[in-house]
Amino acid sequence: MSGLFVGGSTGEAAYLTDSMRARVLGAVVAFTAGQVPVFAGVIDMTTDRVIEHARTAARLGADALVATAPFYAPTHPAEISLHFQTIRDAVDLPLVAYDIPSAVHTKLPADLLGELAAKGVLAGLKDSSGDIDGFRAACARVRDVPSFAAFTGSETHADLALLAGADGIVPGLGNVDPHGYVRLHDAARRGDWATATAEQERLRRLFTLIQVGDPTRMGRYSSAIGAFKAALVHRGVIADATTSIPMIGLNDAETAAVRGYLEEAELE
Repeated sequence: MSGLFVGGSTGEAAYLTDSMRARVLGAVVAFTAGQVPVFAGVIDMTTDRVIEHARTAARLGADALVATAPFYAPTHPAEISLHFQTIRDAVDLPLVAYDIPSAVHTKLPADLLGELAAKGVLAGLKDSSGDIDGFRAACARVRDVPSFAAFTGSETHADLALLAGADGIVPGLGNVDPHGYVRLHDAARRGDWATATAEQERLRRLFTLIQVGDPTRMGRYSSAIGAFKAALVHRGVIADATTSIPMIGLNDAETAAVRGYLEEAELE
């Protein structure tokens, strides 16, 4: 593992108060003590709010910032461009664009990413769009930009993303099985695509644990985050699987079912 992303979707950043976000980030920076870079999610609806988070992240020692497009109001590419440019001007840390249209209802265009990368506004991309064609187009646009890093957030298409030009993988399921994604990444880097594909298939099956929650009583996000946390409790990583309100927690049967997914993936 070569870095940590704090304050993303799996980290429930949208549910945390500003003080809670700062507390989490500060704890991670202190714990890692410079061993790996810490990317701080500064996700919020509008530019000024993001800048406040970014200044806090810089003060706490983050190595880079991760921001989405602005959301709540529909946005135009020119507004998205101004958003990222203003953040970069305000805080002197590398800025990574977080493409997650399922949450912010805007897909970051490949041409816009290329323009902002060429200008030095963006230092990287975390693509959680699930759009492998769009990610391939973005990688092609930034391929010649020095030191730009493109990351996929896909749990199930990471091998394809690496083949398309991704520099790394930042998946939510990586919290449950980080070693699996490291093996996948390393196999791809040495050109052993048979091993990479086999590892990806194992991880794809494991990822279906996000469906463990009953959809008649909870949303997909509650099911996914609840399953990740239940898996981490089963693995002895955390002590409590409580999720943020208003997410609905897994019941006892659903929590017990998570263990079956771990056993199939040889994590138990």
